[in-house]
Amino acid sequence: MNYEIKDLRLFKAIVEAQNLSAGAAAMHMTASSASYRLKNLEYAVGSSLFLRTSKGMRLTPAGEMLARHARALLAGVETMHAELSQYSRNLRGSVRLLANSSALNGFIIPSLARFLATNVGINVDLTEKESAAIPALIEAEEADIGVVAGTVNAPALDAELYAVERLVCVVYPEHPVAGAGAIGFVSLLAHDFVSMDRHSSNFHFLAGQARLCGHPLRTRVHVQDFDSVLQMVEANVGVAVVPASVAEPRLAGRQLAIVELADAWAERLLHIVTRRDPAPGDVARGLAAILLDDPRVVATRR
Repeated sequence: MNYEIKDLRLFKAIVEAQNLSAGAAAMHMTASSASYRLKNLEYAVGSSLFLRTSKGMRLTPAGEMLARHARALLAGVETMHAELSQYSRNLRGSVRLLANSSALNGFIIPSLARFLATNVGINVDLTEKESAAIPALIEAEEADIGVVAGTVNAPALDAELYAVERLVCVVYPEHPVAGAGAIGFVSLLAHDFVSMDRHSSNFHFLAGQARLCGHPLRTRVHVQDFDSVLQMVEANVGVAVVPASVAEPRLAGRQLAIVELADAWAERLLHIVTRRDPAPGDVARGLAAILLDDPRVVATRR
């Protein structure tokens, strides 16, 4: 017998629809092409498989036997594909990934560390950028994946919700604002700040919010990473505004307190951005899927 898996998939679709045209449509084929394939399958089997009636296409005894075997065979093929997919996760190649500081330090670094440990054939070029700059770099094919705060309105890009992040104020427990249930950012501007590096997207974002409030950001010190920010806050150098995903895991055993921000912009939607055409390669798509499926990230979207 000479026939293809596609012939059996078409046969199964016609059985389920009880109609040739509907079965062909389910397989994204024309009715004439489906009819030709069905005739070839019947020729290979050596028997008619359907009876054409006013109520639709009914199986002959040979058709019923083929239907049973076809279901089992196609189920086996799907099982085989599922079991083999675990090997395809071990991808090879390189990916250029851009992210703002919140996504980078709160979510991506932990996810990426686990991913790279089990995918030794992949290299990742990870760069921090301001959210506003990332979509244009993805469109220009200067990067493969971007993670940005806020919405993306670019017809050439696909954006998928990655995580829900919130910014919080971190203070020394004896600081005047430590007892507040929540505080507006404009009120924080009366106090000294510990800020990230002047080139950090976190610093640029907060400085921009301060300008909108009509007040300067009184930064006493700029440091290179969030761990250093928290060390300075713990020494009561000033207050800081950082992602909750960065602050909360680092609170245990430290002289730090979290105060919620009352501003609407403190809760932000992070999106993964990729090009629509040309679509990212298998390695980039694989990494994007793994970032999206990280349980810690998924929990924020609920």
